[in-house]
Amino acid sequence: MVIISGVCYSQKITALEIKGYNNFPEQEYLNWINGNELKFHSRQVQDTIKNKLASRLADHGYYNSEVDLEINNIDSSNSVLVINISENEPTYIDKIFYENLDSADSQAVSSIFSYSSGKIFNKLEFEEAINAALDYYENGGNPFASVVIKSLNFHSDSGGSESLVDIHLKFSKKQTSIIDKIKIKGNSKTRDYVIIRNSGISLGDRYSQEKLDRIPALLNRLNIFERVSEPVFYFNAENEGVLEITLTEKETNSFDGIVGYVPSNKSKSGFFTGFINLGLRNLFGTERSAFFRWQKEDRESQELEIRYREPWIFGFAVNIDAGLFQRKQDTLYVQRRVEGSIEFVAAEEISASFLVAAESTIPSDSDKFIVFNSSSIQTGAQLKIDTRNDIISPSSGLFFKNSYKYNSKKINGPKQFLAGSTNEDITLQLIELDFSYYFEIFNRQIISLEIHGKELIGSDFEISDLFKFGGTNTLRGYRENQFFGNRISWFNSEYRYLIERSTFAFLFFDMGYYLRKQNMQISFAEETMLGYGFGLKIESGLGIIGVSFALAGGDSFSEGKIHLGLLNEF
Repeated sequence: MVIISGVCYSQKITALEIKGYNNFPEQEYLNWINGNELKFHSRQVQDTIKNKLASRLADHGYYNSEVDLEINNIDSSNSVLVINISENEPTYIDKIFYENLDSADSQAVSSIFSYSSGKIFNKLEFEEAINAALDYYENGGNPFASVVIKSLNFHSDSGGSESLVDIHLKFSKKQTSIIDKIKIKGNSKTRDYVIIRNSGISLGDRYSQEKLDRIPALLNRLNIFERVSEPVFYFNAENEGVLEITLTEKETNSFDGIVGYVPSNKSKSGFFTGFINLGLRNLFGTERSAFFRWQKEDRESQELEIRYREPWIFGFAVNIDAGLFQRKQDTLYVQRRVEGSIEFVAAEEISASFLVAAESTIPSDSDKFIVFNSSSIQTGAQLKIDTRNDIISPSSGLFFKNSYKYNSKKINGPKQFLAGSTNEDITLQLIELDFSYYFEIFNRQIISLEIHGKELIGSDFEISDLFKFGGTNTLRGYRENQFFGNRISWFNSEYRYLIERSTFAFLFFDMGYYLRKQNMQISFAEETMLGYGFGLKIESGLGIIGVSFALAGGDSFSEGKIHLGLLNEF
């Protein structure tokens, strides 16, 4: 009931007061009626307030509530609008009746709605249960199914003290949808079968909205597409179910390099320095990839690496990787490694690999002891879990990789340094762990957290066996491969602001640790380091170019290091 005094028309309502609320805070009532914006002196607005509050309370299950308005005078020209709320007892769901519900779906659907029975008839919460039932039908091959509230029967319990409602639901499954055709649009290089096999969908599958929602993330992980749109499903004129996937390809071949020449002087001849990175991803549109890297750090040290991947051997979810690596370390030794792996894709996000490698280390000076001339065979296994929504610039998901390797090493010489006590058959164990987690805190603002660790177990290791880290991709603020140890770990954290999908500015904080146990050749060392700074990663035709300015712990600004790198995922 609205009570308006005869003088209210000449008075101005300058305040609003809410009384009688109990189950909902005053601010929520104000939000329902936009209480800070309304001009309360209008009779039409006052009726709107009353209707809005009654409707909102009903949405939350309070169908028996009452709302009254009255105006109280403050003085001769100002009044306050008082809203009296009587929420009363809520209405509870008593029984739910199902019409046209198949026996095959009865248990699953009734289980969804069983959580609503006996609870307050909150419209929003009940709509969530209806949406869950529709999701069940969609993922079971019925995207056009419907659930309708046919009727609501309000009544009281036998004692008349409790308000109840019976809900009658009508179900319609309609036609079961099968994916009879898959149509790919936008691919001029990548073969259709490559896209289909990585989408997680096959011809003849039942329609599943859950599977369709995962397609963009699965295809983005291949790192060969600029954009993958949400898939569309429809029936054509022949009543066939058609799944349409639209995408935009990106440039998948990249080349980056710089070569410099340090001229000779009176005591030393000139030499070349620099690096070359060549990446060939999606060769012939088949998802095959190859990678070549050459890097010369100074006059005496350089690395050469070649890798190749052959995916989906004989049409099975099995990938084969092969690689060749060589490092010349100063004038001390040359290390060569030939390696390969067989990866079994157990699920869309989980894979396991068998690893094998053959390695040799050759000292540069056989007359002076640096390291032993040795050869080794390494075998191992690896588990990988990848739920990232994008390889290059993820905004959600995690990456986990854990590997164990067993290294059987044979000491071959030089003979003049082999004593009777020298252990010529050595076993080493290597454990490696990589974990990354990404989440979005605000729009375009991403937090990236990474933890990496490596452990070499054994007593007879040499300097050539130790792990190396430091620099652009591990611990920024320090030189490339500045640190080495039998136990290393580093932590990277970044705050990223996305400028475009794969272009972002970032602030970072890094922490690193290494332990180097002492033996006959190696002195003991242990240290913890910090690095911090800012940077930018830019997507280009060459790949993802990253540049950062980094300071090591204790450095002044003038001592900062600029790291420049090309990210070319293999």
